[in-house]
Amino acid sequence: MTVTGLELLRNGTAARAALIAVLATTLAACGSAPAKNDTFNLSAVPAVEGPSARNRQILVPQPSALKALDGDQIVIRPSPSEIQYLAKSQWSDSLSKMVQAKLVQAFENTGRVGGVGMPGQGLAIDYQIVTDIRAFEVQTSGADTAVVEMSAKLLNDRNGTVRAQKVFRAAVPVHGTGSVAFVKGLDAAFATVTADIVGWTLKSI
Repeated sequence: MTVTGLELLRNGTAARAALIAVLATTLAACGSAPAKNDTFNLSAVPAVEGPSARNRQILVPQPSALKALDGDQIVIRPSPSEIQYLAKSQWSDSLSKMVQAKLVQAFENTGRVGGVGMPGQGLAIDYQIVTDIRAFEVQTSGADTAVVEMSAKLLNDRNGTVRAQKVFRAAVPVHGTGSVAFVKGLDAAFATVTADIVGWTLKSI
């Protein structure tokens, strides 16, 4: 059978039209907005009672943490050797930056220190609170439990010696299911650890 030039033209036009339709569909899919995650922050910690240290100024560096913890994803631990992340949920910033900001707020809320700040703010520092986030997760191997564990060193900024060091840990049962319940448990555990760190610091300096 002989194919005329007109038929070839028609076939080529149809093929091009089909290709354009496929590309348009692909580009539309690529340009569609990604699914939004629920975004959470940590609550401000209420004022903690303790001895007055108005003649002391404190620096709060950004805490250290393993890469698996220090992101904007919320960690779920089904077993001691396994890490997962809470689906469709995220922190409002990296975990270490949020913890640093809330520690500064907690010291400010006491009204019992001469000054508190972050690196680069120009304070004449007496002590640094050097912290490491060891756990910030919901453990689901048994009853769901929010666990926050942090180590803290009280460093004399004038001579570089460690005045005191301690590990702080809180475990709070999670009531309910879903991301809101998990974050509420983590928030409560973090509030306990933060209050303990602030109270311990005020007594140590």
